[in-house]
Formats: sequence, C-alpha cells, structure tokens
Amino acid sequence: MSGRENDQHCARSSRIRVGRLWKRLARSRDGAAAIEFAILSIPYFIIIFAIIETFIAFAAEQLVTNAVNTLGREIRTGQITYGLNRSTDKTKEQFRQRFCDEISILIKCSATEVATAAKLYIDARTFSTFAAIPTTIPRMSSATYSDINPATFAFTPGGPDTINMLRAYYRWQVITDLVRPYITTIRPSDGSMPSDFLIVATTAFKNEKYP
Repeated sequence: MSGRENDQHCARSSRIRVGRLWKRLARSRDGAAAIEFAILSIPYFIIIFAIIETFIAFAAEQLVTNAVNTLGREIRTGQITYGLNRSTDKTKEQFRQRFCDEISILIKCSATEVATAAKLYIDARTFSTFAAIPTTIPRMSSATYSDINPATFAFTPGGPDTINMLRAYYRWQVITDLVRPYITTIRPSDGSMPSDFLIVATTAFKNEKYP
C-alpha cells in the first residue's frame, strides 16, 4: 500500500470512528432527564411562584374585606364610637391598630404604619344619604391605573342612627415579575415596572339607635 493510499485509508477510518461516536451519543440517554429538567425547571418554577403569589394576594384581599365587615359591624352597633365621650371612643390611630390586629394573620403593620399610612389607608365617614357615598376609587388622575389620592380620607364615623361608610385600601406588593402586568392595579406613570396590587374593601351601613 502506497503512502497516499495509507493516508486515504486512515482518513476513512477516522470518519467512520467519528460517525460511530456521534451515533452512540445520539442513542445515549445518560443524564438526559437531568438536562431536560434543567431546561424546563426555570419556567416551571416561575409559573408555580406566580400561581402561589396570585393566591396569596387574593387571600389578603379577602382578609381585608373580612376586617372591614367586622369593624363596620362594631361601628354600626356602637361597640366602636368616635367623639361621643364614651369608653368606646377610638382615635384614628387606635382604630388603625384595631384594624391591623384583624389582618395580622397575613399582613403586619409596623408602629410607623399605624401612625402614618404608607400601605394601609382607612376612610371612615358619615354621610347624609346613601346616595352621597362615593362609589369610585379616588385617584391622582383619570388614568385607569393611577395612584390613589388619600386627600379626602378621614376617620369621622357618626353616632347612633347615622349613615356611614368604611373603606380600606391596602397596597399589596407583587414580587413575581410574571404576574405583575396582569394583577397590579397601580402603575407608575413613567412606565417603570409596577409592583402594587391595590386591595379595596367597602361597607356602607346605617348605625343602630344605640343608647
């Protein structure tokens, strides 16, 4: 066999060996499950976290609603009063603390939050008629997802036989990026990433004629 023929034979042998190697790699399943899991795990866990966070946000919304209904009932029956010179009178801060106690199973209020609203806003007022009670969320502008405007919020519930409204707002922070565009209801005007799901709970009632 000449040197040229020998070189050609070696080249063919090398090609055959490389081809066989690729075929063995293609047929091999060693570690395939680990690789597939690594590829799919990131979107899988993102979806799981999104589902969990959405569930918790809606659970917090129900918790705030229950607190509004509970404390609204106490105002209606005279268990909580304002400015009547009774032992049941509550200041704004005392009522906020009472509200925070109701939602403490899931939402914690710091001492600063009780004194100054940053996430939790409470609006308790008396009105002359039910028709006078506001039915929309006060916002800084007419934009759909504009920030809330707390300028009119107050704690001035009425006494016996008065018409009252109790409304609570809570800024629930959404962490998972995947669900932010879909469940956030306060969005920055500059187009930056939103983070707040605004929880709103309202009850309107006429106080009993308690003594």
